[in-house]
Amino acid sequence: MHLAKIEEKTRCYSGDYKTFSALPEEGDAVKLAEALIMRAECNKRIEQLKHRIIGSTTVQEGDTPPEDPRELLEEFERTVNDLMGWIRRINRTNSLTEFQPGESLADALAKRDVLLLRRKAYSKIIQSAYITQNRYSRSEVKYKAALDVQELQKLVDSLSKATRELDSRIQELNWKINLMD
Repeated sequence: MHLAKIEEKTRCYSGDYKTFSALPEEGDAVKLAEALIMRAECNKRIEQLKHRIIGSTTVQEGDTPPEDPRELLEEFERTVNDLMGWIRRINRTNSLTEFQPGESLADALAKRDVLLLRRKAYSKIIQSAYITQNRYSRSEVKYKAALDVQELQKLVDSLSKATRELDSRIQELNWKINLMD
């Protein structure tokens, strides 16, 4: 599936909402990266539909809703089912695709998530260790960092680099492999 087909399928935001379908045509090869885009589009679509449904659920007596909430609910269900299909296929592909010998793409994604978690945590710790003091006299209490901020910053820099490199390899693989059924 090429990006032109993805754009055609995601044009549902400005086109006929009733004909939205995020699933590929029979026999279309879909790259994992394209499937990730479609999953994101489904999530956006679901959020839009929720807002539209909420806006159409109650009206003043004698008025009609701006859109038929029953039709919107049907479209919501179709889109949620499409999303479930994308998630299943993406997860299956991640689990069965070798990232490097002895490690699946799912393992690499878990590693990336942990690298991001560690980087964010250490960044917050560094922020809390930076002390700005407004002492007006020598008798006021003086504070000092209990951790070596420079060492922590080197660790954050190292984690950032490792995350970028791993993410680049993951993104590259996403555009090379086909989504599994």
